[in-house]
Amino acid sequence: MHKLICLGLVLGMLLLPAAAMAATPLATVETNVNQLLAVLGNPALKGQDGLRKKREAIRSTANTLFDFYALSRRTLGPNWRKFSADQQQEFITLYRKLLESIYGDRLLQYQGEKVKFIKAVSLGDTRAEVYTAIAAASGDIPMHYKMFLKDGAWKTYDLIVENVSLVANYRTQFNSLLSKNPPEKVLAVIRDKVKDYL
Repeated sequence: MHKLICLGLVLGMLLLPAAAMAATPLATVETNVNQLLAVLGNPALKGQDGLRKKREAIRSTANTLFDFYALSRRTLGPNWRKFSADQQQEFITLYRKLLESIYGDRLLQYQGEKVKFIKAVSLGDTRAEVYTAIAAASGDIPMHYKMFLKDGAWKTYDLIVENVSLVANYRTQFNSLLSKNPPEKVLAVIRDKVKDYL
């Protein structure tokens, strides 16, 4: 169900604040998701070459829509401080690969399901939530993106699917591991999980 699992005049633009120059949160999600679905649903992309291009599209969309530093730090919560600077960087890389391997494989099963882009709710100048839904045979699957404005672009720091937070879900798992193991052990566990992921 979770196969699825968010872009005037030049002189005038230079005078605008970052929030005004950025594409809206809703437009950011809609543009990137639609571009990805166009690739995933392209019947011409077959075999290993087609699979490679689809994986590249998934990775590109994820890197555009998500801020993996913010996602990683929120996922670890207070445990973030237990990691050295080098370990933090490795965690960000490994966590991205872990999410890609899990959700990327689900996205590769895409069979033409439609995504509804419902609305964006502003939470201030630099925060917003974008509400979408996947039209499944059993009913709509709600999915919304928690976003913040960074360097003139809207980035996702958490994804809520059927009222379940990606950050909260993985925070529980990592908290459990870190309650009994040092950061290096946690990194080793993730390394093992993603070792065969291209």
